[in-house]
Amino acid sequence: MLIEKIKKELIGQRKTKFKGNIYHYSQVNFAYNSNKIEGGHLMEDETEEIFETDSFIPKSDDAIKLDDLIEMKNHFRLFDYCLDVVDEELSKEIIIKMNMILKRNTTDEENPRYNVGGFKIIPNKIGLINVIDTTDPENVEKDLDSLLKSYKKIKKVTIEDIIDFHYEFERIHPFGDGNGRVGRMIMFKECLKNNIMPFIVLDRDKPYYMRGLKNYKTDKMFLIDTIKHEQDLYENMAKEMLNFELEDK
Repeated sequence: MLIEKIKKELIGQRKTKFKGNIYHYSQVNFAYNSNKIEGGHLMEDETEEIFETDSFIPKSDDAIKLDDLIEMKNHFRLFDYCLDVVDEELSKEIIIKMNMILKRNTTDEENPRYNVGGFKIIPNKIGLINVIDTTDPENVEKDLDSLLKSYKKIKKVTIEDIIDFHYEFERIHPFGDGNGRVGRMIMFKECLKNNIMPFIVLDRDKPYYMRGLKNYKTDKMFLIDTIKHEQDLYENMAKEMLNFELEDK
């Protein structure tokens, strides 16, 4: 009941543009935290100003990269696209479109090495310490097709299935950049599609999230517990904003 209400309100409130609702909260917090995890420099209040007014007053004298601003705006659009396709079967086309939306008009789009609009052509890795090797460029499409095929065979998707998919997606790391943000958006979409409490991975929990990914092969529970903690936080926020009682869970 609660998850259906969250989904309905996210889609409906998108059209109203009112402040202080669950759509507003989700847009600002998702964009801020997901970009921050990947090294973004904008602050949370700056993110909110950009979402509300398309402008912001820097809180420090530090230079702000144009790409930080563009990718923040693009993340807002990415969230809206997630809502547009929330009930559609996850596909390679949706995943590619997500990355294109995120990287549109960035310097990466101008750089052929990143191949925005397609899969990576240069090998990449996850992390600098305890590095995770990823799929070679020539095998990306084959591995992604295989992952999607296996995922589509699941009759009743659980949060553990979505986390499994996320780990495998990040291990493939199909794009030149934006893999983490696209991967986390896929989880949000698939949670809503499958009547599972969605969540936002918070930057303050990045060490646990990254450790969970790096150790997933040997200990799945660390990442699963981290994600379930984020679910609890989002659920508590949703109940407060939507005025739900505990028995409506």
